[in-house]
Amino acid sequence: MTNIAFKQRSDYTFKFNRDLGRHGWLRLTPAYSVKLVEEILKDTDPGAQVIDPFAGTGTTPLYAGYHGFPAVGYELNPFLAWFGQVKSSLFSSDDIKNTASVSEELVDMISNNGISPAEPPPIYNIQRWWNPDELDYLCTLKAAIDKLHPASSKIKNLLLVAFCRLVIELSNAAFNHQSMSFKKTGSDQPSLFENREKFDSIFLGAVKLVLHSASRNPIVKPEISRCDSRFLDCGNQEKFDFLITSPPYPNRMSYIRELRPYMYWLGYLTNGRDAGELDWQAIGGTWGIATSRLSDWKRNPDSFCPGYLKDLLAGVSHKDNKNGQLMSNYIARYFEDMWLHIQAAAGKIIGGGCVHYIVGNSAFYNIIIPVERLFKDMLEQTGFSNVTIRTLRKRNSKKALFEFDVSGFKKN
Repeated sequence: MTNIAFKQRSDYTFKFNRDLGRHGWLRLTPAYSVKLVEEILKDTDPGAQVIDPFAGTGTTPLYAGYHGFPAVGYELNPFLAWFGQVKSSLFSSDDIKNTASVSEELVDMISNNGISPAEPPPIYNIQRWWNPDELDYLCTLKAAIDKLHPASSKIKNLLLVAFCRLVIELSNAAFNHQSMSFKKTGSDQPSLFENREKFDSIFLGAVKLVLHSASRNPIVKPEISRCDSRFLDCGNQEKFDFLITSPPYPNRMSYIRELRPYMYWLGYLTNGRDAGELDWQAIGGTWGIATSRLSDWKRNPDSFCPGYLKDLLAGVSHKDNKNGQLMSNYIARYFEDMWLHIQAAAGKIIGGGCVHYIVGNSAFYNIIIPVERLFKDMLEQTGFSNVTIRTLRKRNSKKALFEFDVSGFKKN
């Protein structure tokens, strides 16, 4: 069973970290997700083109490619875009064999003390993430990978995916709930030699799982690139038959926070301010400077904001709600950004083409934000017809929160 499709954005980063750490890059998605994508694309000409403007790690485009559909994915986060590109690459049997051989060579280099550790990434309070032995091993392994393969290549990319698995496997971070926490470490630690042997084994096991995923090539190679989904001005002038995506949910969940360790280790981040800047650019992001900027943010009076949304925003911003005005600004900005996106997306769909937005509603101070209704209204106002809302399932949190498929057709 192939995996893919829709990210549950309420706990997206938790699932990304868990799956990267346990299942290679192709995770076993819930049966309803696979069934939903198959339902959307069944009885469709394989030449039909698919776009996912919130591609994440590229799972929906890759799923389409496995079934013979040309697909394009756009993602703002540079690390996720890179990861999606690696997943979508075509790997030969020689690529698989050579990567396995290089991984053994890396372990030999480390075991023989044949490499000096790289400098650790500038992550704040890094000692709570990794104990000294784990951190030293990661720094040494990263230096060894860069020494053997200084330039980007398919082999290096596969090794770096395995390295990312190891980053979390060896960390004190716990992803057993929607937010990240750190495990307590005991005082009795194995010897350095015992640790090295264990770390070597974990790394080689990670490589094996990654190569298992890489050995399965899509029928049609998807194209993944970095792009701001609010504008979709990415140089691709093609139009698409299907838009299938799961955008961020408006739940004040930072989509950069739990991805930071990978992004620091691979050089996509060098300081906390950059993380906040990226979250400010992303739809629905709120981390660091992104939160502080919300205080002064003003809604564009010409943006989409029907009367019922204004009433909801007023309720959220009530003086009795701590940080109510900040949260009201957050919600308003989310829908302003989504309005920009939907207008841009309308220009990417052919007449008669179909869009599917997998979204979740949200609650602020016990006020339900009907995200599905707002998406329906935005699509209709942008020129889509037969827009419907289908409840998919209850989410694993508050009883009033659900996931929906909001779909419609572009008018000819």
